[in-house]
Amino acid sequence: MAWKKIVAAILTTILICAMTLSAMFVLVRATLYVTSLDSPLMRSIAFTAELVLGVVLLLGTVWLATHLAVRIFGPAEGAEPEWTDPLKDEEE
Repeated sequence: MAWKKIVAAILTTILICAMTLSAMFVLVRATLYVTSLDSPLMRSIAFTAELVLGVVLLLGTVWLATHLAVRIFGPAEGAEPEWTDPLKDEEE
């Protein structure tokens, strides 16, 4: 069972690195396109769209990375987590 977690962690790391790198390539290409526009109005609209694209791509990558990490290293499906009550008095 441990080898499955190791393989999943390695594949997840490779996937996240590839997604982040491809997002950066897309954003650099979009930046080059935006800076080549002549019209100030079109440039400002394209710049806003580029900001939205960057936020969506990079936050999506971070969300996927954390989601996969929790799925890999979190508790098993049927396992009950051991919660402690921080407000409970220790003397009881």
